[in-house]
Amino acid sequence: MTMVHTLASGSSGNALVLSWEGGHILVDAGISCRRIAQGLEALGLGLRDLDAVLVTHTHSDHISGLQTLLKRTDCPVYASAGAGRDLLRRMVLLEDRLEAAEGPFSVKDCAVTPFPTSHDAPGSRGYRFDTPDGGFGLLTDSGAVTAEAAAVLPGVALAVLEANHDVETLRSGPYPYFLKERILGPSGHLCNEDAAAFAVALAAAGAREIVLAHLSRENNTPAMALGAVEAALRAAGLSPRLSAAPRDGLGGAYMVGGGAVCSG
Repeated sequence: MTMVHTLASGSSGNALVLSWEGGHILVDAGISCRRIAQGLEALGLGLRDLDAVLVTHTHSDHISGLQTLLKRTDCPVYASAGAGRDLLRRMVLLEDRLEAAEGPFSVKDCAVTPFPTSHDAPGSRGYRFDTPDGGFGLLTDSGAVTAEAAAVLPGVALAVLEANHDVETLRSGPYPYFLKERILGPSGHLCNEDAAAFAVALAAAGAREIVLAHLSRENNTPAMALGAVEAALRAAGLSPRLSAAPRDGLGGAYMVGGGAVCSG
């Protein structure tokens, strides 16, 4: 049985665990190592159970716990060439553990396909994972759905998809102009409407469950994000299971090919 758990999902920190009968992968370490360990413990796991750590990009809300995590694990760390160079400039203990995530690779019997995202960080990536139970896709921190994401992700049973902000809430909010433009730009973050359009494409291609992620605390609410995506799915005659990952703390447990089996 392949399960996905979000440990945190938002601008203050991101981490996600993929578990299947053959192993366990941590995607991003943007919360403290202590919080990661606590989240794993709640799932009946420990840091030593991790078979790999994958990095989407090197913004602090995705790697802030990585340096300490390196001291307490011995698993490989996968990142793109651009992200890897940035990580090596920042961190010790990584030189002999960094693996390239430029093309498809495997962690035990899980096939991993990285793809470029459109974000203002070197070598930012999303990932598709295929275990014996089916496919899972992760796309966050991207100002647009890249052509590569649109080619790689259809066919997954479960998708974790960014729905960062409501455009009008962001435009009328207190953020400075430069930050609003960064978030709204092609290298920023996906808005609810863009997430909704891609959710429709994924559901039409067979996704049975979509989890909205990386919601802004200031510029979005779960109700707004879920409402926008649900309306688009309903208009297209599609009805995958739909939920929003909590910003802080352990979220639901989701089965690849199944539904949420518990809530956080």
